[in-house]
Amino acid sequence: QLYDLMTMAFKYQVLLCPRPRDILLVTFNHLDAIKDFISDSPGILNQVDETFRRLIETYNCLSDGEFQLIRQTLLIFFQDMHIRVSIFLKDKVQNSNGRFVLPISGPVPWGTEVPGLIRVFNHKGVEVKRAEFTTAGNYVTPQREGSFELYGDRVLKLGTNMYSVTRPVETHMSGSSKNLASQAKENIAPNPLAKEELNFLARLLGGLDIQKPAGGETGFRLNLFTTDEEEEYA
Repeated sequence: QLYDLMTMAFKYQVLLCPRPRDILLVTFNHLDAIKDFISDSPGILNQVDETFRRLIETYNCLSDGEFQLIRQTLLIFFQDMHIRVSIFLKDKVQNSNGRFVLPISGPVPWGTEVPGLIRVFNHKGVEVKRAEFTTAGNYVTPQREGSFELYGDRVLKLGTNMYSVTRPVETHMSGSSKNLASQAKENIAPNPLAKEELNFLARLLGGLDIQKPAGGETGFRLNLFTTDEEEEYA
């Protein structure tokens, strides 16, 4: 189960990266968390910092196309894995069939524009026409890019602690849905039918008197054997 949780969490992080290059920010978030755990061990901390430096040296120079190839290869490996995870189901970022809910609102990838405008250019590269269209989502421009340095604000929250109470959920539902906080409150609200079912079960187990058909047996009986003769013999 732990392997399944780790597998689906990693798939979720790779799938929801705004840009292929942001896979590196997810990795840095993991390493930042490790550094917090070993902050009182200078020797191990130096080793993690060295890992940071080697990752930066190896991957910072890759093109967007190369990062896209890495992301595509990872998703091909995970494409047939649809394991349901309780925390994802609770946050409404995973459906009951195990597939993740892709965001249709929220920040657009860094370096891109909010959708809603089409520009037409001629053969000389001069803009000759504009047309606006309405989008189904509520998109915003990100305030800044995450840091790819040894120290800095990664901005992206993918790769941070999934179980943090203050953890922001980065998947936005459709415009007709309420925000996730209100949905969580609805899920916490007690179900009156569940209480009635428990009360009925208690009555069946003999906690309360139940009217039985004429001549029927009263009380609760548990059969451990195939026939009454076997039970009497035991």
